[in-house]
Amino acid sequence: MLQEFKEFIARGNVLDLAVAVIIGGAFGTIVTSLTGDLIMPVIGAIFGGADFSNHFVLLSVPAGYTGSLTDYAALKEAGAAMIGYGAFITAVINFVILAFVIFLLVRTANKLIAKKADAPAGPNEVDLLTEIRDELKKRS
Repeated sequence: MLQEFKEFIARGNVLDLAVAVIIGGAFGTIVTSLTGDLIMPVIGAIFGGADFSNHFVLLSVPAGYTGSLTDYAALKEAGAAMIGYGAFITAVINFVILAFVIFLLVRTANKLIAKKADAPAGPNEVDLLTEIRDELKKRS
């Protein structure tokens, strides 16, 4: 069983998948930063300085909470029941950006693969052998 596991892990597919997962996680962090640090502030400025991450609907306040009722992070940490639609909007924008970048990568890869497939193919072995046979028959 240990030998089978070693063979399974040594396959290219498993290693490729592991690399893809690690790179995907790092790429997700980049997209989150891009959205949170670059795109959302611009969108907030366009819509009157709104910061979407702090948009929420407060459903109930935990007993004994004495902090601000407008601080999303503090309320969330205190365990308040709320609908964080601003965080959801940010997550949707993250997803759309990530999906678009992946689409561009797949599209580019498909074009590169299609170009290789469209390369002019020479005669195959059977055709070459047939030509040689026919030429030898002519000379005989």
